Amino acid sequence: MVAALFFSSSTFPSALSSLRSPISTTLSPTLLRLHSPTPLSFCSKTHHPTNASFLCFSHWSEAEAPLSTSDFPPLYPENDDKWDSSKYEALLKGGEQVTSVLQDMVKLLEDMELDAESERAAVEIAAQGVIGKRVDEMESGFMMAIDYMIQIAEKDNDDKRKVLLEVIKQTVLDHLTKKCPPHVQVIGLLCRTPQKESRHELLCRVAAGGGVFKSENNFKVQLPGANLNDIANQADDLLETMESRPTVPDRKLLARLVLIREEARNMMGGGILDERNDRGLSTLPEAEVNFLSKLVALRPGQSVQKMISDVMHGKGEGADNLDSGDEDPNNRQKMLSGIAGRGSITGRKPRPVRPGMFLETVSKVLGGIYSGNISGITAQHLEWVHKKTLEILQEMAF
Repeated sequence: MVAALFFSSSTFPSALSSLRSPISTTLSPTLLRLHSPTPLSFCSKTHHPTNASFLCFSHWSEAEAPLSTSDFPPLYPENDDKWDSSKYEALLKGGEQVTSVLQDMVKLLEDMELDAESERAAVEIAAQGVIGKRVDEMESGFMMAIDYMIQIAEKDNDDKRKVLLEVIKQTVLDHLTKKCPPHVQVIGLLCRTPQKESRHELLCRVAAGGGVFKSENNFKVQLPGANLNDIANQADDLLETMESRPTVPDRKLLARLVLIREEARNMMGGGILDERNDRGLSTLPEAEVNFLSKLVALRPGQSVQKMISDVMHGKGEGADNLDSGDEDPNNRQKMLSGIAGRGSITGRKPRPVRPGMFLETVSKVLGGIYSGNISGITAQHLEWVHKKTLEILQEMAF
């Protein structure tokens, strides 16, 4: 495979000379039918930089490399009933582009004499050169295809091939990021900043207009200027997109976005009653209110903290709703859970408790308490819940 040639222990040029048709069989129609890939919903938006931000964030980590495929649910379930020919065609076209990128990279590298230590850097430079010319012409199925190839490499236990494909993927994501608005770029940087203090400093500098700064490693970092309200709203929009799905594809990313939203809001100066933080909810979400009522009824401590942690990790009330069909009417009332254990007001099963909406609910309730001047033990309890939830999300995110 291509990656084995790029990163082999033999000399680099001799390895490249044996390559003529890189991974041409990886995306054969027969193999596609066997694996029946299903893309994430945002993979088709790579032509639009502003919409591509969700795609970019989903693969960032503090090491500035894509997250492991194991952090996501399987992209390619066995059931292909929902697939049509157009999706297969998009995947095949994307696969052809990936293969073409690899071939162009080979042409750039085949005349170089490189040792083992410089191979990785050379591949990254080649990827930058090739993809920089093509990023505006990428097919919508490009990221879908490269995700597919990475998963195939993982199944084959071919780490070298996987590393090569991830280099290409990250290069594409980096180029897409540069095309995004400043506040979207800032969210990408914050997603790769594990320390809370560092994120706070980054937000301060961004809010002050950005500029060029030196990092701890003496590397120059250029920060764009962006509005804190735009950053918070963008993070909130991404959160809403993720949390509205039946399953959360990446809880680590979700936790990072919640932290970014809360930290950006906290820096805007208006506090919990700042009207800019109002999402416009006319009623509070049933699942979150029900869970919050349970927490308030208990004394703050380890047991309550564990309840919060379980829900944030997708257990208990926070478990993903995997029901695929209609509910059995005979068992419907057993599944309903309204406030204080009563039946649901809406008559439908509440959706799972989500981290972003849960903190939104806590803030909304706190705002109501403070605006009515009735703060007391309940307000202190809710402040404690808010604080512990953020601590749990910090541990989850990084």
